[in-house]
Amino acid sequence: MKPKTLRRRKATEFMFVGLFILSIVLALGTLAVLLLTVVLSAIPYFRPEVLYNYAGTTDPYEAGYAAAIVSTLWIVGLTLLFSLPLGIAAGIYLEEYAQRSRVSRILQAGVGNLAGVPSVVFGLLGLALFVRLLYPITQGATVLSGALTLTILVFPYVVVTTQEAVRAVPASLREGSLALGATQWQTVQRQVVPAAAPGLLTATILAASRAIGETAPLIVIGMFFFQAFLPSGPLDPASPLPVQIYGYIGLPADPTLPSGGFPGVAAAGIVILLTILFGINAVAIIVRNRLQRQRW
Repeated sequence: MKPKTLRRRKATEFMFVGLFILSIVLALGTLAVLLLTVVLSAIPYFRPEVLYNYAGTTDPYEAGYAAAIVSTLWIVGLTLLFSLPLGIAAGIYLEEYAQRSRVSRILQAGVGNLAGVPSVVFGLLGLALFVRLLYPITQGATVLSGALTLTILVFPYVVVTTQEAVRAVPASLREGSLALGATQWQTVQRQVVPAAAPGLLTATILAASRAIGETAPLIVIGMFFFQAFLPSGPLDPASPLPVQIYGYIGLPADPTLPSGGFPGVAAAGIVILLTILFGINAVAIIVRNRLQRQRW
């Protein structure tokens, strides 16, 4: 190779490495600035009262997220209860049992397309189906309606992640089980699913993370911006954290108060939401790593 060509190649490699590092620094720097801004805005209002007070007050220092936290836990819990069994079962079926036919390809394409649908469309579907058509069952914009709407939203992510986890299981594990006389169901139940457990836990993380942060579909179906009581069951109204944060952001700022008053309360809600999200992810990652060490 000519020295001139070699120098040109090294210069090109150096340029691309520099651009790569610059893009990472810009992305992480922007994220750090945003997080720092939110945390600094939340500090004046991040007190114990913000965790057990209710919304609906005109005093930012008395505003809280008690109902929002309980509403979020209710909705996310029911969403996982509905979406994980259905999504994991569908993923295992498509990967292990479904024949490579036109029907299975259509189903696979449908699941992939659902993952790309804007979340507000799921809100419109939830409004028409769960809030209005099934009103005798759901009682309107309740915890159950929100959970069913988010179940449809996260379902394709659970299916796709389950398929990837099952696909990653070595074929030799299946072949060895079948060679010993096990049926396909016994092989899936006792070999494939335990081996794919870390990936299935990843599906749980994705579903929980997506459900916790969704705002648009819950606003569309009519969730309360503010709520002064705790939901005690699936048929109670709810005001999840993202929706209540959105409501606080929409309130007028008071220039005489730190962080503008209610915008600072919204920042405190964002910190609470991120803390819950990071906590769930941390626990799931620890469990997943332990499962991976015991995988084979």
